[in-house]
Amino acid sequence: MRYPHSERGPVVETLHGVRVADPYRWLEDPDSAQTKKWVAAQNAVTEEYLAGLAAQGWFSARLSAILGVPRAGVPRARGGRYLLNRNDGNQDQDVVTVAEDLTTLAAGGRVLVDPAEFSSDGTASLRAVVLSPDGKWVAYKVSEAGSDWTRLQVRAVDSGEDTGDVVPYAKFVDPVWTPDSSGFFYWTYPEHGRATGDDPTALGTGQLMLHRLGRDDDELIYRPDNPRLRPSPYVSTEGWLILTISAGTEPRCMVQARRLRGGAVGPVLHVVAEPQARFEPAGMKGDVLYLHTDLEAPRGRLVGVNLARLESGGTRTWEELILERDDILDQARRAGSGFLAIYLRDAQHRVLRFDGAGAELGEVDLGEPGTVSELHIEEDNGECFLGVESFVRRMHAYRVDITTGRADPLLLTDSTASEPDVTVERRSATSADGTTVPYFLLRPADAGLPLPTLLYGYGGYNNAITPTFRAAWPAWLAAGGALAVGNLRGGGEYGTQWHEAGRRERKQNVFDDFIAVGEHLISTGVTTHGQLAIHGRSNGGLLVGAVMTQRPDLAAVALPMVGVMDKLRFHKFTIGAAWIPEVGDPDVAEDFAFLHAYSPLHALRAGTCYPATLILTGDHDDRVAPAHSYKFGAQLQHDHAGDPPVLLRIEAATGHGPGKPKRMLAAEYADMLAFAAEHTGLTPG
Repeated sequence: MRYPHSERGPVVETLHGVRVADPYRWLEDPDSAQTKKWVAAQNAVTEEYLAGLAAQGWFSARLSAILGVPRAGVPRARGGRYLLNRNDGNQDQDVVTVAEDLTTLAAGGRVLVDPAEFSSDGTASLRAVVLSPDGKWVAYKVSEAGSDWTRLQVRAVDSGEDTGDVVPYAKFVDPVWTPDSSGFFYWTYPEHGRATGDDPTALGTGQLMLHRLGRDDDELIYRPDNPRLRPSPYVSTEGWLILTISAGTEPRCMVQARRLRGGAVGPVLHVVAEPQARFEPAGMKGDVLYLHTDLEAPRGRLVGVNLARLESGGTRTWEELILERDDILDQARRAGSGFLAIYLRDAQHRVLRFDGAGAELGEVDLGEPGTVSELHIEEDNGECFLGVESFVRRMHAYRVDITTGRADPLLLTDSTASEPDVTVERRSATSADGTTVPYFLLRPADAGLPLPTLLYGYGGYNNAITPTFRAAWPAWLAAGGALAVGNLRGGGEYGTQWHEAGRRERKQNVFDDFIAVGEHLISTGVTTHGQLAIHGRSNGGLLVGAVMTQRPDLAAVALPMVGVMDKLRFHKFTIGAAWIPEVGDPDVAEDFAFLHAYSPLHALRAGTCYPATLILTGDHDDRVAPAHSYKFGAQLQHDHAGDPPVLLRIEAATGHGPGKPKRMLAAEYADMLAFAAEHTGLTPG
């Protein structure tokens, strides 16, 4: 296959005594005329190829139908108001509706924020809409073209009109209102702009600011002395600002508390002065802060600490409320007079109720296994809503009675979506070091084996991969294929130790786990090498890149999406330096050694036959710079010695994924699945 010309430059560097060539360094500048011309040429070849695929029309129609079903999200209540995300099936972006009661909300409510008013092409999206405690205002974040940079605005709930309160550059942290609804906290970078170049701290040092409504003199609340530190703010109704502060993606954090009184922010109380464990606020009652932590409990527990005692000079003592169990404590929240806790048991959620002293009251019966993907609790009155989904069932909302544990489904739309008739199994493979690696296997009911199979993985950042709905899954299953989803080390499915086993110098375990699942699918007759497609996005895109370079014979198809492919320069772009705690620092010799050993870009070898590969990215991705995919694709096209195609699908005006318009998402999935079907022998229908 003829590919567009990719100019090879002379860049060669000596890093820690190793000579490293980087012939496509010029592709790191996304705005240069040369890069734009190259992107257009790559897309032209890819579009022509994808348009001719036999299954393209079938998948396009199926995905448009799946994404075209009217849907509603999970209500969130505050200040006597309810918000709900809705989509009538024809809208590119969900709208946000508001009502004073659930009956009115279920009937449709009133549209409060519609992203269609922000852009004509649907590429502007809402990243968050947050009600003030008194229910009079919403602070909302607008993202352009999928960017992580957002614009914060405020809208009056009664009138539906915007105020003059605007924060033009905010990033990562959702707005957090003060208890009196007079303002909100936000995170920004004074040196705002897209970070590129060789400075690993090009974003500069971030700042937590307090914006007060109707004023333009925002107050600096917290500015770290280390540019890689970033806080997650929580504000209690009792008037405390809690900051959990970590270095990038490092799970261990510090905890600070400051009293909010009379519009002023009090002095800092160091609840946890050194990052020794993970802490997440689970709510407050009076001056007692509840924290979900893995301190001396790798599977998680709930503790309390009295801030007033610290404020008066007393020593910190932990009160243990919910002890560590065999299951993994995924979330804990104060609810009514007690707590609601979400546990992971073998990568699926269960919801338990506890009283104020930590005694178990019983399990909430959701009527279906799956994932609790949203949880909204108004702490003062204990009203609780949660959303449950599975691989083939989109999210369903429930209202939970905290006192009785009863969960009532909410009928927020009159539309139901058909689900493919599938068999779901829990299986396991054995990794290279003997570790058991569980995975989910879904296949059409009564289908014979072997089947073209899509294998998905992630394995990193303590993210638990649980049964969640993606339109691509039911589409692939309806076409007659099988789906496997691995629970790899590096994730959060089995506690802190499982995560640690896939970090930094142990990252190879993740790749070995994924390979083991693929080999198990083949050895047990589910599929064959020629029918296997491997897929992952972001850290999962890295996973696919590493596995296809280490084991090019494993699968027939590789589908890396927005992957981190250059592990020697990832820290020089956007927010990449934040990932150093998870993966290592290329500027440190010991870390460079293991990063260079698996870096997908540098593991490619000329004369090797690689799988049919479709690399997917967005030209505005300011989380994982598109240069990762550009350079990997150019080098792969140069080195590849086989007949299967190596293509890049580079989407315009989109970023890392969040906020992508529905029609663009349908087209992306259709291209990806049609490509996989073409090279695994799947004929839909």
